[in-house]
Amino acid sequence: MTALRKTLDFLYLASGVLAALCLISILLLIVAQMVARWTGEIFPGAPNYAGYAMAAASFLAFANALNHGAHIRVSILLNAVPKGPKRLLEIWCFGLGAAIAWYFTYYAYWFVYWSWKFNEVSQGQDAIALWMPQSVMVIGGGMLALALTDNLFHVLFKRDHRIVRDTVDDTLEV
Repeated sequence: MTALRKTLDFLYLASGVLAALCLISILLLIVAQMVARWTGEIFPGAPNYAGYAMAAASFLAFANALNHGAHIRVSILLNAVPKGPKRLLEIWCFGLGAAIAWYFTYYAYWFVYWSWKFNEVSQGQDAIALWMPQSVMVIGGGMLALALTDNLFHVLFKRDHRIVRDTVDDTLEV
């Protein structure tokens, strides 16, 4: 089980790192577009690529953000109830979240498949095949579904979730 745990943790971290690299690519694309304008050159498709990178950053960050407590949770309710009902609520929340994430990933896969099958291209100057940027949505959705399922199993078998809260300012904690 430790090999599986290390693999899952590596996948979550890797998706977070890829999301950060997507944000850096947005910065580089914006700077390249500014330089192109200043020099009178044209950088076709730069806004489209920045948009694809933003979507990729969002979807790839989901799993890592979940495990670091960056997603919105109803902690007020969960902290107000005793351990028994709290565990049941967490099982329900992680179960429902995992089911929705797997449902999304399944249909996102088919969305990408049909984009590839019909050879859809973007409307911009670059005319990139849309299945390429759309496939990141499937990967990120799958990573989120995997993370939610992982937390669900952890709550079921270890009686606690794996979400660790990253805080910058600890002055609010008592």
